[in-house]
Amino acid sequence: MRPLVNSLHDDVASRLRAAIFDGQLTPGNFIDEAALCTQWSISRTPLREALKVLTAEGLVRHEPRRGCFVSEVTEQDLDDIFPVIALLEGRCAFEATRHASEADVRVLSQWHERLASHAQAGRINDYYEANYAIHEAIIQLANNKWLAQSIADLRKILKLARLQQLHAPGRLTQSLTEHMAVFEALKARNAEAAEQAMRHHLLQQREALRDLTRSQSLVGLTA
Repeated sequence: MRPLVNSLHDDVASRLRAAIFDGQLTPGNFIDEAALCTQWSISRTPLREALKVLTAEGLVRHEPRRGCFVSEVTEQDLDDIFPVIALLEGRCAFEATRHASEADVRVLSQWHERLASHAQAGRINDYYEANYAIHEAIIQLANNKWLAQSIADLRKILKLARLQQLHAPGRLTQSLTEHMAVFEALKARNAEAAEQAMRHHLLQQREALRDLTRSQSLVGLTA
């Protein structure tokens, strides 16, 4: 039987992640342990164990004699992370191309049809959901738990940054074109081309975010 204390701190860790990702605890915020213990009716022990987990994940930073704070993602962090996740997801696309059955290709085709429909209608939220489903399907088809875990860890940090790259001008259409390039390579069973197309797709996300940040800064200067 799994120890109760482990189960409890896992639950607390999940609640903390949700509070961070939902924006209840924003980047840079001090995490008030006493307040959370009262709010969630828990003791300090599972909360502190949960904070250790989130610190290891990079979502929380611990400062001696000060306590824990929600991590902040810098532009340098994004510059460092995107090339790494591009390599990892590129490898997933390579492996997925080698492993995908005809049935898998048909399912991916349906997802890409939805993706195109959302892009043409400008439904960004729906596009994000279909986009996520496609990336997840490709990761699963790669069938490599180490790749999947590494990508999941990096995604947590990127999620912390609350990125909205599809709001960059022209990005929605560009993203669709990139996705279709990955899918066409996969259908053609060209693993190297699928890998390169996926890497390009992820790196273009970083460029879109850079352009968006630049344009928002210019707006701020002229406001």
